[in-house]
Amino acid sequence: MFLAAIAALLLSMFVAISLGAKGLTLETVWTAIFQYNPALTPHQIIHELRLPRVIAAAVIGAAFAVAGALMQGITRNPLADTGILGINAGATFVVALSFAFWPGLPYGWIMFLSFAGAVLGTLLIFLLGMAAPGGLTSIRLTVAGAVIAAMLSSLSTGVAIYFDLSQDLAFWYAGGFGGIEWRHLKLILPVLLVTLVLIMPMARRISLMSLGEEVAINLGINLRWTRLFALTAVVVLAGVSVSAVGSIGFVGLVIPHISRKWVGVDYRLIIPMSSLLGAVLLVLADLGSRIVNPPQELAVGIMVAFVGVPFFLYLARKERRAL
Repeated sequence: MFLAAIAALLLSMFVAISLGAKGLTLETVWTAIFQYNPALTPHQIIHELRLPRVIAAAVIGAAFAVAGALMQGITRNPLADTGILGINAGATFVVALSFAFWPGLPYGWIMFLSFAGAVLGTLLIFLLGMAAPGGLTSIRLTVAGAVIAAMLSSLSTGVAIYFDLSQDLAFWYAGGFGGIEWRHLKLILPVLLVTLVLIMPMARRISLMSLGEEVAINLGINLRWTRLFALTAVVVLAGVSVSAVGSIGFVGLVIPHISRKWVGVDYRLIIPMSSLLGAVLLVLADLGSRIVNPPQELAVGIMVAFVGVPFFLYLARKERRAL
């Protein structure tokens, strides 16, 4: 299964680099990647436009998918996702504030503020969840996330309308890779890749937590520290990804479920499989957004929603039956 996923990722990336508004031969694509000549215009198109956005789609797809897998593991909620639980909404809200009060900020500052917004959203979710009698539980965490997501999305919309930022913020709401450049990748790739590597030692604990809190406690798992570490990773993955391409939902919802079908319930396998399949999904979604109606581009979030919304409704219906 892993070999098939790796092959699918490499194939989808090569196809995504090859196809675009300007037709290029496969030989040109191959030489542009491995024998880059900056004096040739086709090589510049590949190297400066298509290659960075395809790499970004792969890494950010992996980040969103793994963040969703972690959320589903620690909350034991199959509907958990950074978009649904409000973390993406927190990042988008702070980006909206920065557009309103500090226009023209460098990209590094926007990335930092997006991360701070994700932290803000997570803190609000925790505070609201812990305020209920009985303390924080997985169900309360999920409900608190939905409430905070609705509140922050409403505030972002209000800021956009009041400061006439609807056009600027449309990108962050819908998501897209059109503005990605190498200088952006130099900032986001190290953070995302290091975080993806660091969470692997936590995979066994996440697997035990997904079996139930009592089981995890009896096996010696420190729930508080495991949950805190996992949520920190989720915040980093989601916040940095939103800062680069906007809020793209449903990747973290759909991909972990497909991964479980392929590799079982062990998070030592779910996390790497989710990263591969999430990368494939966003690479293909970005490709679809470019070729559906050229030279115009659809928002990547719309392409993912075509898959994510029916899948979400299917899961919601399935869970209601289970209850």
